[in-house]
Amino acid sequence: MAYNAKLLDGIVIFASVVDAGGFGAAAKRLGHTTSHVSKIVATLEQRLGVRLLNRTTRSVSLTDDGQAYYDRCKVILDVAEEASAITETRRAEPRGKLRLTAPVSFGLSHLSHMLPKFMDLYPDVTLDIELNDRKVDIVAEGFDLAIRVGALEDSGLISTRLAESRGVVVASPIYWDRFGRPTQPTDLTAHKCISYSNMPTPGEWMFQSETNGTEKVKLEIATLCNSAELETALAVAGKGVTRLPEFTCKEELASGNLEIVLADYEMEPLGIYAIYPHRAHLSVKVRAMVEFIRSEIQV
Repeated sequence: MAYNAKLLDGIVIFASVVDAGGFGAAAKRLGHTTSHVSKIVATLEQRLGVRLLNRTTRSVSLTDDGQAYYDRCKVILDVAEEASAITETRRAEPRGKLRLTAPVSFGLSHLSHMLPKFMDLYPDVTLDIELNDRKVDIVAEGFDLAIRVGALEDSGLISTRLAESRGVVVASPIYWDRFGRPTQPTDLTAHKCISYSNMPTPGEWMFQSETNGTEKVKLEIATLCNSAELETALAVAGKGVTRLPEFTCKEELASGNLEIVLADYEMEPLGIYAIYPHRAHLSVKVRAMVEFIRSEIQV
């Protein structure tokens, strides 16, 4: 794309005149003479072919064309400031307290291995970490960053997808031997199901296959809880069928304490997200943590 070199000429000074309420006040803010500021705005008007300002001896006001142009100029200037802030942030060294919340399962399976390296890389960052499976209000409770696994609700927060994990349906071999192994998703309606309460629809499990496409199965949930560790323990004990991110039960699968069924029916991948309150002027410590987790995560 070819850009007109004069496209942005004068908009900073023009916007400053509007914001300051006059040529003299804008000149003082910008460190220019009043005549220079007036000349730049006049040149801008000539190039655009419209009058942007109504001038009197005491004040200036926007014309209709000037108002429309000013509104767009402010958008451009705000984006330019944000780009500058991002560049400055990337050059700065992360420091200060970083409050992070994450599900217990993710903390134990991933953060416990990652964070020592992060602490070596960024010794000036003080970590305040809360592992919790409840739905944390990160704004009200003052967290800088949250890690969440699974479907996100529309909360108005900013999310960045870090990775995704395969979802698996599991139970103990003893349970399967006693109650039978399902061969299709609808067979699960005859089983005792254990589900994660923090999911938006814990009683509906989604599957997809080449032959049937996407399939939603509504289940009677025998046990509802907000802990993947408890779900895993109950499944190992033979108390029902559950669906889990594969990373939470790798050891139990490897040892044979849990067995995957319906492998031909792929469950919806479980997204792993970084959640934070604001995109603009994201602090360097939060940006460093998000980029670090994304680069280190293995699922």
